[in-house]
Amino acid sequence: MGGMTTEAADALARLKAIADPVRWKALQFLRDPDPSTCNSGAAGVCGCDFEAILGLAQSTVSHHMKVLVDAGLVTGAKHGRWVFYHLVPEAFADLQRELAAFASKPEVPA
Repeated sequence: MGGMTTEAADALARLKAIADPVRWKALQFLRDPDPSTCNSGAAGVCGCDFEAILGLAQSTVSHHMKVLVDAGLVTGAKHGRWVFYHLVPEAFADLQRELAAFASKPEVPA
């Protein structure tokens, strides 16, 4: 995108990724995983848990998680046959800073 900073381009990619309701629900689950799932704490949340939580087939879950990984919001590490996912807090902090610039812009009088 011509003339756009890397930070702005990253913010747009992240906003696009989280704008999807399925991906938003996946992010919420990563933030607060259900203790009854097979997530393994430090290893992350197992990809197998997303199928039931999201009500989607494994291939669809994989697609949505790939979008989140590609946007830099989530990391995935394969352990055996499963992928375990983690949030990337720094990515959300960067997005927060980018959006905060709009909140601090002085109002134009009506």
